[in-house]
Amino acid sequence: MRNMVIIGSGPAGLTAAIYAARANLQPLLIEGKEPGGQLTLTTLVENYPGFSDGIMGPDLMETMRKQAQRFGADVVTGYVHSVNLTEAPFRVYYGDHEIQTKTVVISTGSSAKLIGLETELYLMGHGVSTCATCDGFFYRGKEIAVVGGGDSAMEEATFLTKCATKVSVIHRRDALRASKIMQDRALKNPKIEFVLNTVVEEVVGTKETGVTGLKLHNVKSREQSELKVDGLFVAIGHNPNTEIFKGQVDLDEMGYVKTQPGSTRTNIPGVFACGDVQDPVFRQAITAAGSGCMAAIEAERWLEH
Repeated sequence: MRNMVIIGSGPAGLTAAIYAARANLQPLLIEGKEPGGQLTLTTLVENYPGFSDGIMGPDLMETMRKQAQRFGADVVTGYVHSVNLTEAPFRVYYGDHEIQTKTVVISTGSSAKLIGLETELYLMGHGVSTCATCDGFFYRGKEIAVVGGGDSAMEEATFLTKCATKVSVIHRRDALRASKIMQDRALKNPKIEFVLNTVVEEVVGTKETGVTGLKLHNVKSREQSELKVDGLFVAIGHNPNTEIFKGQVDLDEMGYVKTQPGSTRTNIPGVFACGDVQDPVFRQAITAAGSGCMAAIEAERWLEH
């Protein structure tokens, strides 16, 4: 029997683990499919307080992980495939393990959306990527494309100019939706070229050759064209990882966990949610960490009562 099981290991989950461990709750944290969460897929984090020169995303998450373990949190590598939150004690299943717990903290985050093309899936890892930090090095001296118009797309494109000779940003609308500071940074970069009102219809290449080009469609002129590139990075948003909670925890129309205003409490007493899994608005490392702190404190108080 556990006092607390934390599902997910991004800034929210690890902060919850730090606070819960310091309260002597001996929490169990199950890392999930993406240990460290989305920050392990990014480069320099400049907006996390306390690091005047910035810190690499993976380094920040590894530091948080060690901090949680130092206070007594159990961190295990595994993926939670089902839960039973309909009665106490709650049950959490990962691998062939069944864990009983008094409280659950959901911090499963969100995952990258894909365009939805067969050729995109076929060439994933062979020239198609959702992570510039992981794969940008392989495109040194080459031409690549980024799909998306938000902050993440601008960040990916700007980072990739460190390696590539040219980065084409493909966006389906006539205006970007990124914040002004991110837009300005990308627009001023001589290596970035914008292809607006355009969608990718097909990724060209084989697993042997990798990506060799893209078939594009202009949504206004209806013109078809081809763009020669050596790689494609997809940065079009994220989906909350809430599939295993459907039918038990209340979700909104987008699939995010509903929490009570000013709280991390869900509709189930003893079950709390924090981080990007319940935040479609801010989705920042610092807000995720803050809500992780809230979840641990609320769970601790709930256990006391």
